[in-house]
Amino acid sequence: MTAPPRGERCAVCRGVDISVPHQANCSHWFCGHCIVGVWLHGSVLRPSDCPLCRRPITLLVPSEVASLLRDEPEIAPVVERVEQYNGRFAGAPHSAIQWLLDQPFYIRRMLTEFRDTRREPPLFFKIQVVLAVALSLLYLVSPIDLLPEAVLGYRGLLDDIVVFIIAYAYISAAYRAVLVARHAT
Repeated sequence: MTAPPRGERCAVCRGVDISVPHQANCSHWFCGHCIVGVWLHGSVLRPSDCPLCRRPITLLVPSEVASLLRDEPEIAPVVERVEQYNGRFAGAPHSAIQWLLDQPFYIRRMLTEFRDTRREPPLFFKIQVVLAVALSLLYLVSPIDLLPEAVLGYRGLLDDIVVFIIAYAYISAAYRAVLVARHAT
């Protein structure tokens, strides 16, 4: 998703048109200057909480419009502050619960990016995804299992599920690193 949905309002100013749109890791959209204002109004030493869902905002991703207009004199300071915010908080460690809550955001963004021919993910990320999926599938079809299904029945599928969870976690972490590298200073 490269732009806020029609009718979406900034959660801070409640304006109909979101100016310099940015999407938080909780999937809510904000005006760039509004979310920067929320951060500067609170503690600048910790990430802001989303005004709607109260989750910590650890990553702000600009919309396509904000990225294209980043050199405009009135937009440049907002984009610079957001990059500063991302540089400070996007790479910081966060809890497993926060990671789980962020997954819908990453899945939607990653799938949209793979479908969009105008903005493809970096080649090294594509290679990481292909390798993780290929190795997971190879483990699934191989006769060697840590927990063999022939002996343990359906409980033998647990190791296969764990391998896919690990592969997904790896892909998710790699995609987050791509977003941080793109949108942080």
